[in-house]
Amino acid sequence: MPVEGDLGSSPEADPAEQEITRQWTEWGGSAARNNTPVGRGIPSQWNPGRFEGSPARWVPASAQNVLWVARLGSQSYGNAVVAEGKVFVGTNNSAGWLERFPADLDLGCLLAFRAADGEFLWQHSSRKLPTGRVHDWPLQGICCAPLVEGQRLWFVTSRGEVRCLDTEGFRDGENDGPYTAEEVQEEREADVVWVLDMMKQLGVSQHNMASCSVTAAGDILFVNTSNGVDESHILLPAPDAPSFMAVDKHTGDVLWTDASPGRNILHGQWSSPTFAELGGVPQVIFAGGDGWVYSFHAAGDGQGKAKLLWKFDANPKESKWILGGRGTRNNIIATPVVYEGLVYVAVGQDPEHAEGPGHLWCIDPTRKLDGSDVSPQQVFHIDDPQTPIPHRRLQACDPSQGEVARDNPHSAVVWHYHNFDQNGDGQIDWEEEMHRSCGTVAIKNGLLYIADFSGLFHCLDAKTGKVHWTHDMLAAAWGSPLIVEDKVYIGDEDGDVTVFKLSPKMEILSRDEYGEPGPINMGNSVYSTPIVADNVLYISNKTHLFAISAE
Repeated sequence: MPVEGDLGSSPEADPAEQEITRQWTEWGGSAARNNTPVGRGIPSQWNPGRFEGSPARWVPASAQNVLWVARLGSQSYGNAVVAEGKVFVGTNNSAGWLERFPADLDLGCLLAFRAADGEFLWQHSSRKLPTGRVHDWPLQGICCAPLVEGQRLWFVTSRGEVRCLDTEGFRDGENDGPYTAEEVQEEREADVVWVLDMMKQLGVSQHNMASCSVTAAGDILFVNTSNGVDESHILLPAPDAPSFMAVDKHTGDVLWTDASPGRNILHGQWSSPTFAELGGVPQVIFAGGDGWVYSFHAAGDGQGKAKLLWKFDANPKESKWILGGRGTRNNIIATPVVYEGLVYVAVGQDPEHAEGPGHLWCIDPTRKLDGSDVSPQQVFHIDDPQTPIPHRRLQACDPSQGEVARDNPHSAVVWHYHNFDQNGDGQIDWEEEMHRSCGTVAIKNGLLYIADFSGLFHCLDAKTGKVHWTHDMLAAAWGSPLIVEDKVYIGDEDGDVTVFKLSPKMEILSRDEYGEPGPINMGNSVYSTPIVADNVLYISNKTHLFAISAE
């Protein structure tokens, strides 16, 4: 099986000698998922400008350092990717780009724009599922980022489908197949190549939405299916359905599947897979809806089944899952990141579950590759200290039942961040804690950055886990950091984007409306993650995509 090399272990070159990142073709930029493109002169200051009229139109003369602005839907969570002169981004249909679908018709939409000037090219439209919000939450649209290679694009729809598209749409006058049953075959419409319906073909029952930014190794596409609970938030309609799978990216044929989280799925499964060659083995790493991290051999076992390499429980054993986020056990929404041969991931919950305690882990993915449990601890009963108790959904270790958690001699933990007494006063303040996070880490020059849902932005040493600083953004953060040049960008729910210096000492480079060090407001919430491609900074707020570049 052709696979890429170790995407996270090569030493970082001198930025002045690195080639500019011309394309950003998937979430995180590569299968290692570390959002650190190479750019030159990326602005740390801009003005998004104002909008006038109804419908609101952008006034270019009111902006600074903005090349163009494109209208998205009313709620946009998908991260943009840039490839072959096009920008692709997920949203809903509130922009009404296609005449046959008025703006008040709710759809999941993947939009394509021309990178040079933001001209709309085509739209893929996913009609809402008849089962309603249990599977397809209103107005959420397409929440993932696609993967693009050449003239092919792969993504997960809001209907629980994996779809392959022609990046040209019907603008090339061709209907690429084997799928040729598109309702409309005009140049502003998407050209579908193949479809894998995970609900119909594999029995998956996603909770609220399907959201996975797929990745690939060679000819193999990796997908988290989003299998989850029903509307009661208790019952699992399809515990034996796949949670993770590998697909032939050319045909959509399923190569192997795995349902490891099974009946221990807590809520939904909205993380995205990561791939790298680690310890000489091609590993695809999935974060499960049970709060465990799983690594599989990318090729499976050679007989159509998954081959588990290791698994890791990212929650304390005595933590409890309680409905509505009231407990201390979390699932994982973030995407694992590979950097210099190690894996980094934080735990979190659905943002509607509000704030709570979190954990950030650095894991050695080569500790054991024989399918072992490499969690920090294992659970035993005091009457049988030799036989680990299998994991349970709500609470892995119940001391009232004579159960104890003991350190695992095979633990793959390199370091763990839950809290740190930064001011040395002997107490842990709220600002000194790691909280639940939807965000994925970004790492450069040994410095790790991550935002949590409580609005804290953390800077740590990637090798040791030492906390350098935290900054309170005063608003929840849904997205993840971008690191480019010596600057770090992060957005928040208030619509603020703050630019920090890449440094173990906190320094804010951006300036607020009063000219003081502070955030730049984008007009409304920034739920997505900034990216850079071809020296252009792309930032989406709820309703618009901004292409930002120094004048």
